[in-house]
Amino acid sequence: MDKRKLNWIAGTALAAALVLAALMLGGSLNHTAHITLPPSDLPKDPAAGDAGQGVSLTVVEITPETVQSAIASLSRLENYGRSVTIEYLWPGGSGKHELYTIVRGPWTRVDRGLPDGDTRISITNGKETYIWYGYEENAEICTAPAGSISADDEQSIPSYEDILSLPVETILQADYRALEELRCIYVETAEDKAGYSLQYWVSVDSGLLVQAEKRLRGELIYRMSAPQVDQTELDASKFALPDGTPLLKEENGESQ
Repeated sequence: MDKRKLNWIAGTALAAALVLAALMLGGSLNHTAHITLPPSDLPKDPAAGDAGQGVSLTVVEITPETVQSAIASLSRLENYGRSVTIEYLWPGGSGKHELYTIVRGPWTRVDRGLPDGDTRISITNGKETYIWYGYEENAEICTAPAGSISADDEQSIPSYEDILSLPVETILQADYRALEELRCIYVETAEDKAGYSLQYWVSVDSGLLVQAEKRLRGELIYRMSAPQVDQTELDASKFALPDGTPLLKEENGESQ
């Protein structure tokens, strides 16, 4: 999802809020030639594992020129669950979506709370998408090819791949920084001609985008936040249709 798509998401949400209607929003990794090693006086490795575990990530110097290569080198969790909060802000008001996302291999399930108290559930593997409302066994299911709608689009969030597609000259700042005690790689873009800028926080431990913000001439208009990751949420029954039909097949302990 590039900057234009993020513009569209925020713009759509703003229009929806103004008319009091709730609308449902919903590659290739570009590696640079090499990673610059940090200087010898770099502070304690923000990407290192706990002492004594013997596992750590190689620290690189994070600059606008190296950040895309550093993010591309991270290993992204394949099995996890997490709560995601999406906020839209505009002069005089705001709107919020709460969703819970479960990922297992290629499958992603999103339970999105709706303003009327109902829940929209979607399950996709990038090829097919299943959508229904509520938790009744007889819920009507809509099945369609996923097409260009990715799992991240189903969550109304950008992904760290979006950072890798940024023109390097648009990256204003890049460094290591903490976010709620998470060790992150931070990326900020300069304002474009329309006045929009983007900020991303990518966890060096999970490889996941844990926060993203969008600003218009310095004013916050969009925030995605998902700092906590639950790696125990791997129940295959979560990837089943309302009548119990399983979508996730288990073979030799691996999801298919």
